[in-house]
Amino acid sequence: MTTLRTLVASTALVAVIAAAGCYAPDGGFMPASGRGFTYVSTPMKPLTITLVDVRTEEPFFAVAIPPGQQLTFRFLEGKGDDPVWTPDRMQWELYPKVTTMGQLSNQMTCPPASCRRIDVSIRQTPEDPEVQPHEQPLTRDPDGKPVWWTPEGGPMPEARPRIYD
Repeated sequence: MTTLRTLVASTALVAVIAAAGCYAPDGGFMPASGRGFTYVSTPMKPLTITLVDVRTEEPFFAVAIPPGQQLTFRFLEGKGDDPVWTPDRMQWELYPKVTTMGQLSNQMTCPPASCRRIDVSIRQTPEDPEVQPHEQPLTRDPDGKPVWWTPEGGPMPEARPRIYD
């Protein structure tokens, strides 16, 4: 019985640790500022994220997140290349939205936490996501008409007068 309890407790601990490291806009199971940031862009809320060095008010990173994608990034304190101007390192990645785990494969050195600001702006809406090749409808002609469209489909209905005119 003790072995079963130990197994259940260790499995629960592993699950909590794994959930705590997940990427989520709300911070995941145990949110903390050191875990990272996730911003999701949608057609009705297309986001642009800009990181600014407040010492100079110059942006050092900016990305217009395409709709249907998310930007995830985190900062590693003391991993930069200059002890004054860029003492930290930022890791980042663009993922399809609702990606909760993955490797942040891009990186750059950045200002320390006391000298950086995250600006979030919303672009003009709606903004359609890019259509992937596997999502495009099959067409039979260069005009882009779908396969099911035919001129033999029948005449268009006549316009009826609107009652409230």
